[in-house]
Amino acid sequence: MTKSTRSQVALAVVVCLASAVGFAQSSGEATYKAKCQSCHGATGTPNPGIAKMMGVKAVSDPDIKKLTVDQEIAAVKAGKGKMKPIAGLTDAQIKDSVEYYRGLK
Repeated sequence: MTKSTRSQVALAVVVCLASAVGFAQSSGEATYKAKCQSCHGATGTPNPGIAKMMGVKAVSDPDIKKLTVDQEIAAVKAGKGKMKPIAGLTDAQIKDSVEYYRGLK
């Protein structure tokens, strides 16, 4: 293999790996944006109307911060308070979206 060909192959491998990692990281974000953002807000802070009407707290609220991942997953699956269960998601999608939500500031 020539040096140029090796460089191109190496670059192609790096691009493929970066794309795979980027896709894996964005699945939780994509699910959150599609299923959760309308109530919980783009940054994890609901708009005041939703917060008051539905009792949605910000991700930074101490009551939310003390919840475990498993408790949040259970809330998505079974509902909690005025939140209805979110249907049509796999366990992996729920876990990824919960982890994305927990990473919001």
